[in-house]
Amino acid sequence: MTHKMNDDKSHNVVLQRRAFDFQEYISGQEIVILLTIILAWILLGSVTDTFFTIGNLKTVLYFVAPLIVIGIGMTAVIASAGIDVSVGSQLAVIMVVVGQLLRDYHLNGWMALGIALGIGAVLGAFNAFLITSFSIHPMIVTFGTLNLYRFIALQIFGDEQVSGIPATFGIIGGSSDSSVFGIPNATWIAVFLGALMWVYMKYWATGRHIYAIGGNPDAARLAGVKVKVRLYQVYILTGVLVGFAALISLGSGGLVQQNVGIGLEMQVIAAVVIGGTSIVGGRGTPLGTVLGAILVGTLSSAITHLGWPNELTNLFIGVCIIIAVGFDLIRERRRARK
Repeated sequence: MTHKMNDDKSHNVVLQRRAFDFQEYISGQEIVILLTIILAWILLGSVTDTFFTIGNLKTVLYFVAPLIVIGIGMTAVIASAGIDVSVGSQLAVIMVVVGQLLRDYHLNGWMALGIALGIGAVLGAFNAFLITSFSIHPMIVTFGTLNLYRFIALQIFGDEQVSGIPATFGIIGGSSDSSVFGIPNATWIAVFLGALMWVYMKYWATGRHIYAIGGNPDAARLAGVKVKVRLYQVYILTGVLVGFAALISLGSGGLVQQNVGIGLEMQVIAAVVIGGTSIVGGRGTPLGTVLGAILVGTLSSAITHLGWPNELTNLFIGVCIIIAVGFDLIRERRRARK
């Protein structure tokens, strides 16, 4: 009898460990987002004849690849209690510079990659410098650099768009040939980068420092965390990922228009906060951001297929941000009461 009771206890312990391990990998909010995406796809497939076509699904997944890539960096930024609303303007600067170099000087892929990532790193570092050196709120700093970087991009553009860009990065472009198992290569790469960032933020000490800074920067500093160094890292990383997202957008060649990147920051922030990253910092995962980006892409595609005005995209994304932030603040207040 005693032996049987011990076996039952051991079995219960194993089940508890399994449940705990599962919760370690995916949160309740991420499950809700995944189920929402599945439900939305089923509904769209039932009310439209074109949503479930191979071409449209590839388009949706290719569209979300840059959102995922930039969102990975934005997850770290927001988890550290910061924000970067200049990413759309950063993208514009990088795309116009690299686009002109590809067109006029026929750069090879590796040179273009280095230039794109280098420009992104410089722009991100400038944001971090202003934030850490002058103790200015990240929203104020990056709102200012949003306009500064957009001005720089327009000056480089001149009076016309950049056309005739060769398809140097066709392997991550939007063509039907650049896919594996029907999923665009760019999306595979974006998800892989998200997985790497998830591992870093969850299991590496320097990655967990990001959450510590977002929870309480003063306490993190007293615990030995190099707060300024980590903030430089997250903003530079975001700039570098913007550079890679620019290459994805340039993947199939073509042209770069002067309005490129406008509104991108709103979509990226929506993907991050919908994915469960706390807007006040201290919590969030790249996995949630991946799912949030897919939901944002699904929303944009739904409006197109339903024949609704494109202006509704920003409206619905804004509503989603308000709802996600509202639920997040409610959760934070409940935790503070415990």
